[in-house]
Amino acid sequence: MGMTLLPLFILLILICLCKSDDRLTPTKPLLPGDKLVSNNGIFALGFFSPENSSANSYVGIWYHDIPERTYVWVANRDNPIGSGLSGKLVLTNSSDLVLSDSKGRILWRTANNVTAGGDGAVALLLEGGNFAIQLQNFTQIWQSYDHPTDTILPGFKLWANYKTHTAVRIVAWKGSQDPSTGKFLLSRDPSTGLQILTWRGTSKYWRSGLWNGAEASDKNGYMWSQNVDDGETIYSTYNTGNSSSRRSHWKLDYTGDLMLRIWSGQSWVVLFKRPDDGCRQYGSCGPFGYCDMPTRECRCLDGFEPADGFSANFSRGCVRKEALTCRGYHFSALPGMKVPDEFVYVRSRSFEECTAECERNCSCTAYAYANLSSIVATGGPSRCLVWTGELVDLEKTGVLGGNLYLRLAGSPGHNRKSGVRVVLKISLPVISFLVILSCIYLVCICKLRGKQVNKESMKRPALEQFSTSQEVWDQNLELRSIRFEDIAAATNSFHDTNVLGKGGFGKVYKGTLENGKEVAVKRLSKGSEQGIEHFINEVVLIAKLQHKNLVRLLGCCIHEDEKLLIYEYLPNKSLDKFLFDTARKSVLNWTRRFNIIKGVARGLMYLHQDSRTTIIHRDLKPSNILLDVEMNPKISDFGMARIFGGNEQQESTRRVVGTYGYMSPEYAMEGIFSVKSDSYSFGILLLEIMEK
Repeated sequence: MGMTLLPLFILLILICLCKSDDRLTPTKPLLPGDKLVSNNGIFALGFFSPENSSANSYVGIWYHDIPERTYVWVANRDNPIGSGLSGKLVLTNSSDLVLSDSKGRILWRTANNVTAGGDGAVALLLEGGNFAIQLQNFTQIWQSYDHPTDTILPGFKLWANYKTHTAVRIVAWKGSQDPSTGKFLLSRDPSTGLQILTWRGTSKYWRSGLWNGAEASDKNGYMWSQNVDDGETIYSTYNTGNSSSRRSHWKLDYTGDLMLRIWSGQSWVVLFKRPDDGCRQYGSCGPFGYCDMPTRECRCLDGFEPADGFSANFSRGCVRKEALTCRGYHFSALPGMKVPDEFVYVRSRSFEECTAECERNCSCTAYAYANLSSIVATGGPSRCLVWTGELVDLEKTGVLGGNLYLRLAGSPGHNRKSGVRVVLKISLPVISFLVILSCIYLVCICKLRGKQVNKESMKRPALEQFSTSQEVWDQNLELRSIRFEDIAAATNSFHDTNVLGKGGFGKVYKGTLENGKEVAVKRLSKGSEQGIEHFINEVVLIAKLQHKNLVRLLGCCIHEDEKLLIYEYLPNKSLDKFLFDTARKSVLNWTRRFNIIKGVARGLMYLHQDSRTTIIHRDLKPSNILLDVEMNPKISDFGMARIFGGNEQQESTRRVVGTYGYMSPEYAMEGIFSVKSDSYSFGILLLEIMEK
């Protein structure tokens, strides 16, 4: 029988010991490694050091029954226990909590001023996470809920005394692993108690707007009780609907975000966050601007326009379209608004009296008869709010907002007439300008089409004469005409597999004539930038030029809209294929590079001095230097070349053509070109050959 009762006796002792773990007494201090656990097992109090931080330690409260360590209160946040030291938390005989380190220095303490009746006091960690000092008669003389850090737990009262302008404050951590006082704090508005404010230092960061309390969140019933106004202090209490939602809290994060969080069983889920995104930070739309919640964009109130004109920058807010005077005004009702900040709370006024309050004050900008019916107040709630000066921090929230009555200049009819006049003033000049612009456009189009018709009519006979005159082919150009059908057969009907390259002129195809000779066929596209003039220019120039460092033109073809040039085929293609290819440029040893430089120089010398006329190429670059099978260079693409006759030294043009990276400055900026222009391009080419 005795052996049977022994396990039961031990179990009862353990239960008693467990129950005693939720309290401190004067004879039982808290030492490192010890912890208090609330009776329901949800919260624990003890010593801790934040992760990834220094060896400093603190006394705090955290959730005991979840794996993710989450702190909800810190005693000595700004006075930690130093590295290498231990701490001790004791309840003194005078019913004060005192935290000291191993050197005897007091780091934190409560001040209760209890002079009698303190015998038998205990410090309890309650089931809601509140740490309280309780006397024998169950009177609480101190509680952590009156000295919060960054977290609001169920049962917490958020209060403000609008007579003394004081309020309980929630202060964020300095960093994710630094519990010291941060730069963000939250409290009720101490002047009225009607709204919640988040501050960043001394500047407002976010504002709730008028807050009635009685806010519920989904089926679990996370809610605030009604606001209670006792004529001096206004407060509401955070409550939860069931036991599982005890693992929920409001947290002011070190980033400034206010969040309602609940433990899902695996992680914290954020049910509410402010400010979230868009334009919800305090005053982000400037004076008389509001945040339109459906679009999260800043807009101006009716009767106002952006201070920076049509700019999307609302830092300066909005300004009135028409100045406000003491006479000749009306009130415009703006529904669904979060009312602005800095209001005067006028007590004991009906709606008509509230309107009259604003009407008789010329400096009154707006008024609202706010929905404060859920406030339990001595003598009934007051609802009249009045603004003077600028209106700041407005939102259009829809059904969650109320009516704001904005004072505007003129009567309502006057405002509509002014709007019509403004529309007419803007639209009539715009319409007139568009009509005039349309007429000018039509005249220009007609003239342009006439010029194009004349130009085409001039081009076509010249082109026909150029293509049909046997004397031109045989005697003047020493060039033969090749049939289009033969060229199409040689290039496999201009198949894509035969394409050697392409540019602004069109494409170049590889072809094989009936006699087996390989050729390169330059096919000018119908939309070519070069056009018929450049085609004829290239035919005339290259056909008359004979030099081993100039590409050889074998023939050409003009067939309906097709314009084709047939060149000798150079198997190594162009110089740029070697210079700018990391794998192939190794083929260009110094001997070959020097040979290319000499060949291009000889070709230019021929064009500038040794030919019958001076020719300026105007587009000398690596892609226009072709290489034969022995890597000898040949200058190609004379579509942009110009001929100088007689004693001409330079010429100017309004139409600069070529590649800007290889142009001389005077040609690129002023259109002046000469043999020096080609020399400049040759210098750039020389540098690329030597350094690539």
